[in-house]
Amino acid sequence: MRRTTKFAGVGIAIAALALTACAPTTAGPDASEPAGSEGAAETVTVDVGMITSITGPLAAYGATYQQGFEAGLDYATDGTGEIEGIELNIEWLDDQGNPDTAVNLAKDVIGQGYQIIGGSAASGVSLAVAEQAAQNNVLFLSGPAAADAITGINEQTFRSGRQTLQDVATAATFLDSVEGSNIVVFGQDNAFGQGNVASVEAVLGAEGATVTPILVPEDATEFTPFAQQIAAESPDMVFVAWAGATTGAMWEALAQQQVLESTTVVTGLADRASYQAYGPGSGDIQFLNHYFPGATDNEAAQAMDAYLEENGYEADLFTPDGFVGAQMLVHAITEAAGDVDGMIAALEGWTFESVKGELTIRAEDHALIQPMFQVSLVDQDGEWVPELVEIADAEAVAPPIAGE
Repeated sequence: MRRTTKFAGVGIAIAALALTACAPTTAGPDASEPAGSEGAAETVTVDVGMITSITGPLAAYGATYQQGFEAGLDYATDGTGEIEGIELNIEWLDDQGNPDTAVNLAKDVIGQGYQIIGGSAASGVSLAVAEQAAQNNVLFLSGPAAADAITGINEQTFRSGRQTLQDVATAATFLDSVEGSNIVVFGQDNAFGQGNVASVEAVLGAEGATVTPILVPEDATEFTPFAQQIAAESPDMVFVAWAGATTGAMWEALAQQQVLESTTVVTGLADRASYQAYGPGSGDIQFLNHYFPGATDNEAAQAMDAYLEENGYEADLFTPDGFVGAQMLVHAITEAAGDVDGMIAALEGWTFESVKGELTIRAEDHALIQPMFQVSLVDQDGEWVPELVEIADAEAVAPPIAGE
């Protein structure tokens, strides 16, 4: 197989996550060959369109996803970058984090005959592209986008990352018992915060916890009253869902009001850039985590790290999602290149080893069943660095089957 890579939209900014394979075309004898000659051997071409955030607010996530994808492609093809008898052509397309842009790009590649689409880091983008996949019967391999609605949305859509329900289920592993516990969800009063409240209620509330939301207006800058409100609830656990410029001030308020010391405070550990953002109370926070560099040391993780180092990159939160995406792509194409139903069948129920360990694509709804991590931040030479506390079993944090 020959592999070529194209970039469209914005020069050569390193990007991230969408993969698409085009209906295979068979190359016949070269027209320059004399009549009657045997000509060139027939080959199958699969065009792969990577629709992702090359620019925009999620460009950094796109970059790590692409790096992981390239590492995963190298690993899945035993270092050759090739699938026997198949010419793989990869084109990167910039969705700018905009669902409308992504849909237009998807329609364009589908019109050219592409049969696999992938992406994105943005949940809104992935949900919009998933609709196109169903309408046109093309395979869609979603990336880091965490929205639970992506799982089970249609038979054409898979995901190579985790989903919010797995985050919430991991939070439950910090409690001795969920039943009868009092859990405060502390977040901003926006779609992100409200979504986390809904997920905690769906998972932990269903297991017998009392869930109390404390949501803060997005324009708030003083958080002491809200920290005092949390303390007054005497919770067994505080689940924090927060993003944006006020993050530091929020954590400072929780520390000053002794919330971090008096109860179990759990939040998600994001990418490398976030490690120093939790303030002096960082050591008192319990972190659930999808992945951090050094979380695992298996064959796939070692191969990913070696590839990244060779190419001047570092692993980060969403690097494994790209790695897994490439493994899924290679498996689907190897088993049934060009046959969408065949590629879907090849992925459903597939269990394989990857960076995080053993993964299974659940046949019923295409959820990616995977281990998660409990992590703490420790002070190392004046900088906070992640340290593995415990691996949460994949089945223990598996989301409910979508639609049931």
